[in-house]
Amino acid sequence: MGSGNAIRGSRVGAGPMGEAERGEAAPRVRVSFWCANMHETRPSFASDAAVPEMWDCPRCGLPAGQDEQAPPAPPRNEPYKTHLAYVKERRSDKDGKAILEEALERLRNNKSPW
Repeated sequence: MGSGNAIRGSRVGAGPMGEAERGEAAPRVRVSFWCANMHETRPSFASDAAVPEMWDCPRCGLPAGQDEQAPPAPPRNEPYKTHLAYVKERRSDKDGKAILEEALERLRNNKSPW
């Protein structure tokens, strides 16, 4: 049983789409980019558009350049640092021991600043 909807299976704007409705396509140029894993990507650009120096590789996500012999190096990711690692960058062990002794002395005297 049908629902009586005459345009079932259609969507707004559906219909024959050709060059006559869209207009002429701009002249295109395809440019090769290579990543460090030697994946080649060939996006197309309008012939009068500026081609970027770098492009993201769709296969591995690394940056890709136009020079096949010297692709860009993968970005260096800094390892995760804990809060303690950041504190150790700012304080020496001697400073840490002094702060710890001061806090312990306050606790022993029951004079908490908090």
